[in-house]
Amino acid sequence: MRTTHAVPVLELTGINKDFSGIPVLSDVQLRLYPGEIHALMGQNGAGKSTLIKVLTGVIEASAGQMRLGSETVWPNSPLAAQSMGISTVYQEVNLCPNLSVAENIFAGRYPRHGITQGFRIDWATVNQRARDLVARIGLDIDVTRLLSDYPVAVQQLVAIARALSIESRVLILDEPTSSLDDDEVQKLFEVLRRLRSEGLAIVFVTHFLNQVYAISDRITVLRNGSWVGEWPVAELGPQALIAAMLGRDLAAQSTEASVSPVFDEVGPALLQTEGLGQSGQLQAMDLRVRAGEVVGLAGLLGSGRTELARLLFGLESPDRGVLRIDGQTVTFSNPMDAIRQGLALCPEERKTDGIVAELSVRENIALALQARMGVGKFLSRAEQTAIAERYVKLLGIKTESVDKPIGLLSGGNQQKAILARWLAIEPRLLILDEPTRGIDVAAKQEIMEQIMRLAQAGMAVLFISSEMSEVVRVAHRIVVLRDRRKVGELPAGSSEDAVYEMIAAEHV
Repeated sequence: MRTTHAVPVLELTGINKDFSGIPVLSDVQLRLYPGEIHALMGQNGAGKSTLIKVLTGVIEASAGQMRLGSETVWPNSPLAAQSMGISTVYQEVNLCPNLSVAENIFAGRYPRHGITQGFRIDWATVNQRARDLVARIGLDIDVTRLLSDYPVAVQQLVAIARALSIESRVLILDEPTSSLDDDEVQKLFEVLRRLRSEGLAIVFVTHFLNQVYAISDRITVLRNGSWVGEWPVAELGPQALIAAMLGRDLAAQSTEASVSPVFDEVGPALLQTEGLGQSGQLQAMDLRVRAGEVVGLAGLLGSGRTELARLLFGLESPDRGVLRIDGQTVTFSNPMDAIRQGLALCPEERKTDGIVAELSVRENIALALQARMGVGKFLSRAEQTAIAERYVKLLGIKTESVDKPIGLLSGGNQQKAILARWLAIEPRLLILDEPTRGIDVAAKQEIMEQIMRLAQAGMAVLFISSEMSEVVRVAHRIVVLRDRRKVGELPAGSSEDAVYEMIAAEHV
């Protein structure tokens, strides 16, 4: 824990940033002191990434002031920020796996021999300095081996060693634990505590509440691009932190259902998991979904919702637990195995994982059905058109023609077309990952109503949304996740506050 300092090592005040006249940061401030770990918190879109880009010289602020020690500074590039002692380690390790550990640490800054030796790289010095740096963070590895020889956790620490090689005063860690398991997180935290004791100021960006309280000294919260406040960690409990991020108080009310469940849970499970999980991604989880049931997955960003969806659909492989369909144990090697069992997934990233922008609405809707038919069997253009026109009408997709490129449609209509793609294969279980993100209110309403109609017709639905009001509205049962693990379930009619209180509970 830091001691009180009169002057922060880094202070940002009145930071504003506009893009094409649209404000994304408004009067944001941040104070960092030597020898502290400072958590920067906020929901997706709160402005954390933009603030880090301002801080590291990736983009220029529209207004405000930045002081490093007693000096006013404005880094105009990441290289300039590094020269000032401000280093960043990102969620995805941006090093070169085909180079050695030592080469990665000093890439672009190799120590060299003098002019009489042609300014050749001094490899002996490179390797020795690299050994000193990895030893500083408690890492005992061969720095001459390729970075790819080591696991992601070690690569993350090597990235920190590279940041320290420029004599950093400020170290920014952007989601550093997203790919680490619990043991690896603890090892990282040991390193951070050591660096804190040496006087380094550390910005820690994470979505895991338990990690905030395990490692941080102070917390700054952003919401919708604005500064909400700054607190010592001991003065801001989990419920208060969530309230600050959401912009609303969590009322102290019962987590019992306010209305009776409208779904009969007596029937057998269509899909069931027992201890299903993946190291570094998802803790062992039990889940069941019945035909005609809408099960909501509730949790903050980073809670494990999308990771579970990817495991269930064969996009990732679990390393523990079992998955059962109709009571029979199954293993999905790829999404086609899941599709054959009657599963469908509308992915979170519509633009990159959902639509094929260059293809028509007709071709996009026919994709999954064509893939399920296998090699050598083809839907005729007339068959594709008939299917596409049926779902365009059913879902109210606004397009002049089914032959229009889907990339020219609005976000809401693209989302409906992806939903149509999976409805065309008549799935038994539909996994919807953020189906209403980035679309207008009217389109949201139509999609929500369609979900309820599908469930009433007997389809099982696993509904994932960061909009808690949507989850509590459509779900017959709510499975609550936090920090990549299931922390409980709530029945239909539960309030948003009841869900947030379960997420925030310190002991579950």
